[in-house]
Amino acid sequence: MLEPSHYIMLVLFVAGYAAIIFEHRVRVNKSAASVSLAGSLWTVLYVSAGGDHETVHHQLREHVSAVSEIVFFLLGAMTLVEVIDSHGAFKLVTDRIRTRSKRKVMCLIGIIAFFMSAILDNLTTTIVMVSLLKRIIPKRQDRLLLGGLVVVTANAGGAWTPMGDVTTTMLWIGGQITAVGVMRSLLLPSLVAMLVSLALFSLRMKGNFAPGPAESEDQKVETGAKRVLSLGIGAFLFVPVFKAATHMPPFMGILIGLGVMWLVTDLLHSERPDTTHIRVPHALTKVDVSGVFFFLGILLSVGALQSAGILGVMAAGLDHVTSGPVMLATVIGLLSAVVDNVPLVAGAMGMYSTTQYPVDGQFWQLIAFCAGTGGSVLVIGSAAGVAFMGMQKVDFLWYVRKISPIALAGYFAGIATYLAMG
Repeated sequence: MLEPSHYIMLVLFVAGYAAIIFEHRVRVNKSAASVSLAGSLWTVLYVSAGGDHETVHHQLREHVSAVSEIVFFLLGAMTLVEVIDSHGAFKLVTDRIRTRSKRKVMCLIGIIAFFMSAILDNLTTTIVMVSLLKRIIPKRQDRLLLGGLVVVTANAGGAWTPMGDVTTTMLWIGGQITAVGVMRSLLLPSLVAMLVSLALFSLRMKGNFAPGPAESEDQKVETGAKRVLSLGIGAFLFVPVFKAATHMPPFMGILIGLGVMWLVTDLLHSERPDTTHIRVPHALTKVDVSGVFFFLGILLSVGALQSAGILGVMAAGLDHVTSGPVMLATVIGLLSAVVDNVPLVAGAMGMYSTTQYPVDGQFWQLIAFCAGTGGSVLVIGSAAGVAFMGMQKVDFLWYVRKISPIALAGYFAGIATYLAMG
């Protein structure tokens, strides 16, 4: 049951959420709104705890620990991308893309993002692909549309493998799904979600890209660019292997990869004092720290709602108003567009047992698909979307108008495909 302090937290959350949505109208940076919201929610939770402050401290430490893992991963991945970019290594890739056809580039980007996400994860894929788009697409509006495509296809690609999305990983580790079972059952629905999205995006991507200057046109390819590109790709591929082999969190893998990159580039350019602009310390100054703070604030805000028990009440309410497991999973997926999918899936895992819903059954597989792809409906509904929003300064309402309907169509097409498979 909700207490008076819970209603205060909900009002604050709605107000902060509105400030993020209408960032350009209220002229307040979304990162400022995000971190202010997080601080306010935890303060209300602390004050309303009465004398039980230690419990709130413990909950806050747990959430900071979990969020820090994602933040450190994000910082490491973005730094690696900046080092690769500063060496002009992306130009080695973009020079091979000869076509200027918008639809051909769109299909190429979407398919690469889909399968790359399945191997790596949707967050890493989005960071790499959005950085790549900055080098090949001259016009910002085209870049934003293709960036939205990356978010949708990366989330779809991440849903069908245990390593592709954090919620699928949670269900896999928790024993609700198996690796073979989820890959066999969700590959086709995820593929359909991606193809439907591509088809709808193609209606907006007509003609050819203008031959105007993209950011990589005049970029110099530095000494060791090929080696740096190989190291960067190797670092990203190392992360899922490292996680599977050691069961350590992914951020440790990305930090190891960044450390190796740092050592190699320092040795590579040790006798060239004029190369400070392409080394890791300079790359760190180019990382979008405000975007990272936005990410931090959003996750801590949702963590406050979870610790207060508000999300648990919502989950229990969903159980009463939905008519069955299919409807429940569908609604959870849509809610993950508004509230982080991790606590929603964690709540479902706590509410339902494998006795009630068997391992690799329809309910758990639909939860994996819906929580993974439903976050695409709003730009702040997934880690991939938040990263895209921070890197490209995406307006919330622009995403709602241009991307959300496409993501929603792919989402329901994937669900329909899964149900049709029986």
